Amino acid sequence: MNFEQLEYIKEVIETKSMSIAADNLHVSQSAISQSISLLEKEFGVQIFKRSRLGTIPTEEGKKIIRKILEILKKADELKEEVQSITSSYSGELKIATSPSIFITFLPRTLSKFRKDFPQINVMIKEIESKDVIKEVGQDKVDVGLITLFNNVGEKLPEHITFQSFHYQGKINIIVPKNSELALSKELQLMDVKDYPFVIYDRSIYNNLIEDFEKHYGPLNIIFKTTNSEVVKKTVSEGLGIGLMTSLMLKDDPYLESGKISAIPLGYPFNFNLLVGGIYLKNRSQYRLIKKFLEYVEI
Repeated sequence: MNFEQLEYIKEVIETKSMSIAADNLHVSQSAISQSISLLEKEFGVQIFKRSRLGTIPTEEGKKIIRKILEILKKADELKEEVQSITSSYSGELKIATSPSIFITFLPRTLSKFRKDFPQINVMIKEIESKDVIKEVGQDKVDVGLITLFNNVGEKLPEHITFQSFHYQGKINIIVPKNSELALSKELQLMDVKDYPFVIYDRSIYNNLIEDFEKHYGPLNIIFKTTNSEVVKKTVSEGLGIGLMTSLMLKDDPYLESGKISAIPLGYPFNFNLLVGGIYLKNRSQYRLIKKFLEYVEI
């Protein structure tokens, strides 16, 4: 059962004709007839009698139609309520987001949000997480989307609120599909320090590499790039290996097609990456910020 079938029945009841109902709804008569027949089969009850006199409800059908009209009435009331709620939001929403969030789940979130709140002017700025924190802290944007290491409390100023999402991630080493490393269940940076590396030039990876090199010496980095697709393409061609968060590899075509493999990075870099939204307390756009973050969670 679906609302389209219920709307067909309502129109047939009002017009007492499938052909007129079809004209009014701009569909074929056979489409309405087949749809209602499927519903009758699903219910196990004949809803209409079809004759030269028109389309007339059966006695059993009258009881069902009464409930159908009640459902459609409630659905209209729900739509009006939702419209009333969404229309109470107005203005603009300035968002700063890290690249990993921007290229993964944010487009889908924005699509749903803009569909429900077309009156909201959304502005987006893509910058690194550390810069997102600065922008939020300086009140230049309404909300920021960031990734953080385990301990959030040590990384954010007290006046910034952090709302964690259910997304979490790990750092992975990405390797070519034919590499012997692809058979590993976990890799230590020490084990692969002499392999050629292609690095995604972002602070999260640069900080990790800097920390490693302080203790164990330099990695064999052949080049850095701010384009994550270049990293994956280079690795898939067998020119090197790279570092990438599991968040950035979600639904990734290189990974799904088997052109690259992702191996979890082991101790001491096997920490969790937290994903969340940040905003200033007591902002005038607080209700709109919270509503947007609900969409990110969904």
